[in-house]
Amino acid sequence: MTSRSTTGHRRRIARAAAALTAAAALGLAAAPLAQAAAPLAQAADRPAALGGADLAAARGATRNPAVLDRLGHFFARKGVPPTQALGISAADEAKAATTAAPRFTGDTVPVYTLDAGFVAGRPGAQVAAVEFTATKAVAADGQTASVWTAEQNGSWRVVNIASGGDETDYAAEAAADGGTAFREPQINAWYELKDGRVLPLDDAARRSVGTGVTLAGYQRLVHQRYGDKLPGSAYDTSGKAGGFAADAPGPERGAPLLTAGAALGLTALAGASIGLRRRRARITY
Repeated sequence: MTSRSTTGHRRRIARAAAALTAAAALGLAAAPLAQAAAPLAQAADRPAALGGADLAAARGATRNPAVLDRLGHFFARKGVPPTQALGISAADEAKAATTAAPRFTGDTVPVYTLDAGFVAGRPGAQVAAVEFTATKAVAADGQTASVWTAEQNGSWRVVNIASGGDETDYAAEAAADGGTAFREPQINAWYELKDGRVLPLDDAARRSVGTGVTLAGYQRLVHQRYGDKLPGSAYDTSGKAGGFAADAPGPERGAPLLTAGAALGLTALAGASIGLRRRRARITY
């Protein structure tokens, strides 16, 4: 039986995160808390969890042999997209892909992203909602990647491969502390939600909230940053950078899931689209 919260997750997972990067595209700086607006409506203390059956299905999608083959090539190319020359022959790339011997490690985890309802101050809105799930992959030479899965048309599929392991690493760090990790993609920041406080997990988050703020304080902060870019706003209806659209084209339309890093194209895999993405802050070549 599908719960109401799981159905809500599935709707959110189908949304592209590209719409959530509008503020980053404009280069918006973190607004000081001292200038925050009046307190907004009470928000939920913790994001709703993704069901175990969905997590199992998401993990199962990564076990497709085609996914492992693509991972091998991803590691062989060290994140360089197929549209760019690698400097070696196709045969050498295929050999390197086999040598990479990719394997999955750790749990498949839900990835929570700042929710538009929370930004708007909707009563009871959760600070973040599940956008997709991530599973960490490791190569024989120590390279790591995050394999993203999302539900499309009733089944879970791989939709992206990203270098590094931010999604699973931050989720594990927060969970070990009794909290929940989530991201604010507009500024590429990772936070931990714990006991009604929003705590920083990376440098971008520390620049945003210092050593941490209350959930209400964080809500005021993101409302100030993005409240005028929500669906129906002048910013949204003008089409600038996609606004903060709640119904942006999802991965089923062939759009890669984007955070603050740039997407590097799409590669067809088992009926799904995989965007090969490098993290600017995590990897240099």
